[in-house]
Amino acid sequence: MRIVVSGTHASGKSTLVSDFALRHPEFAVLPDPFELMDEAWDAPSTSMFARQLRISAERLVSGEHGEHFIAERGPIDFLAYILALAELTGRDVRDDLIERGTALTAEALRRVDLLAVVPLTESDSIYVDADEDPALRLTMNGVLLELIDDPDLVGSRLVVAEVTGSPQARLAELEALAGVVKRAD
Repeated sequence: MRIVVSGTHASGKSTLVSDFALRHPEFAVLPDPFELMDEAWDAPSTSMFARQLRISAERLVSGEHGEHFIAERGPIDFLAYILALAELTGRDVRDDLIERGTALTAEALRRVDLLAVVPLTESDSIYVDADEDPALRLTMNGVLLELIDDPDLVGSRLVVAEVTGSPQARLAELEALAGVVKRAD
């Protein structure tokens, strides 16, 4: 089972991935691509998100993580960030960048079995400070929810589901979607 957990920043992805990994050590954990970058970034930028899109796509396509992994973020997250940043700034993104990013995302998602999206909801809200760029967070969430409905991007085989509720409810939903048996605590 190859799982990607997607969502905007401060939505509960890391907690969900960590909780799942603790109960299912047979799954390799692929960290947030931001943690794999060498560069230091002061502010969100198209180039930063494009780099993370490539990293996340390459690790899904490579096959080096085996058949059982859970990845925090996939290329669809960063495609959503690129589009959200363009929407917020009013700057156009080069068509070739969007085309390449879309193609890389679609190819990588063909290697995934389950895309679990952690959307922002009022009932499960997580407070963020202004330095977390709440406008980008909210806009990316909306763009991501639109992208997961695009059959050209996600294909017809990939199971796509929004997981909501408390951290425990999200974990139970993810386990049910993945068809894995809970380990005794």
